[in-house]
Amino acid sequence: MRRMFFSFALTISVLSTAAAQDIKLAESDWPWWRGPNRNGVADPKQKPPLKWSETENILWKTQVPGKGHGSPIVVGNHVYLATADHNSETQSMLCYDRNTGKLIWHTPIHKGGFAIGGNEKSTLASATAACDGERVFITFLHDKAIWASALGARDGKLLWQTKVADYVLHQGFGSSPTVYKSLLLVSADNKGTGVLAGLNRLTGEITWKVERPMLPNYASPIVLKVAGKEQLFFTGCKLVTSLDPLTGKKNWETEGSTEETVTSTVTDGQHIVISGGFPKNHVAVLKADGSGKTVWENGTKVYVPSMLEHRGYLYAVQDAGVAMCWKFDTGKEIWKGRLDGKFTASPVLVGEHIYATSETGRTFIFRVNPEVYDPVGQNQLGTEAMATPTICGGRIYMRLAGFTTGQRQEMLYCIGQAK
Repeated sequence: MRRMFFSFALTISVLSTAAAQDIKLAESDWPWWRGPNRNGVADPKQKPPLKWSETENILWKTQVPGKGHGSPIVVGNHVYLATADHNSETQSMLCYDRNTGKLIWHTPIHKGGFAIGGNEKSTLASATAACDGERVFITFLHDKAIWASALGARDGKLLWQTKVADYVLHQGFGSSPTVYKSLLLVSADNKGTGVLAGLNRLTGEITWKVERPMLPNYASPIVLKVAGKEQLFFTGCKLVTSLDPLTGKKNWETEGSTEETVTSTVTDGQHIVISGGFPKNHVAVLKADGSGKTVWENGTKVYVPSMLEHRGYLYAVQDAGVAMCWKFDTGKEIWKGRLDGKFTASPVLVGEHIYATSETGRTFIFRVNPEVYDPVGQNQLGTEAMATPTICGGRIYMRLAGFTTGQRQEMLYCIGQAK
């Protein structure tokens, strides 16, 4: 097979195609899952707070109706969030003012058809939205099918809606869509008619569709630049797959992934990392030359939180609350550090600091140090946190939940240096 090399897609490369592809973003935006570069790494020039509490460095907070585990995205003056209200059986998109937290619009997208069952940690709004500056895109499991919808970014008007595939519920649905040039890339792996698809961003028309094995899986499509061109990577269903994101044509595919995966692939420029939690726990690094050869593998459980790459080292937070560092190309364990609690949210890297939030709302901050676990501090907000924090423009946007008079209430916080 053809030899391939991985390299990072920098924010500037996203911006350079803005005119041709009508993607209007700024460096201070966080437009889709895992951020501008799709790797969980924020702009290193910004300096978000290292300390906060209910009474310190909270710029604003606002109630979020319903329930969801999707992360907020931030584009321009707006913060977008998906939610599902079980009382009214409504799945919606919310838009808040970035500076004040004031609700700007609330657009119901689906009514009724709520799925019953699945993992207790899943919700009917677990996907993170994506935005191209003009339109907001979201995927929902509704009425036994996966639907993709586009809304006007400013007014919340529903522009189009497309059924991607029928869906057989197993654990739940949480795959996030991603914007790539003229397309919206979506996945719908399940025990029925699983697919990967590219939809026209303007019309919702399905441009290409690839059938997948009839197995449950929860990963999100991730685009990374490889061998001078960008490729769509997808893991799960016992496969590691590379596609041309514009056509869906297969570049290469190999066995090696577990059946069910959640994490999003990262790279050091030479290799890609995969991980899973069913039917076995594993972290593995594969050659990115198209051979799919496994370079190293271990039995560590990094099932839900995605990992980070920094200067040739791989950083992870296990579901069970252990932070780890490996040499990316050899798998040599450098260090491990015990955190407190269980983790669903993925860690985010900002400059020299990694922010990792536990399921109980405690955020641990440690340095991206390739020699030793180097803790900086920890901060508590709320009592439940499943969504990955969004860090951009020097601020941290967190979706949390707590209990008021015995009732669960979700909140959206904006954390920043108080002036």
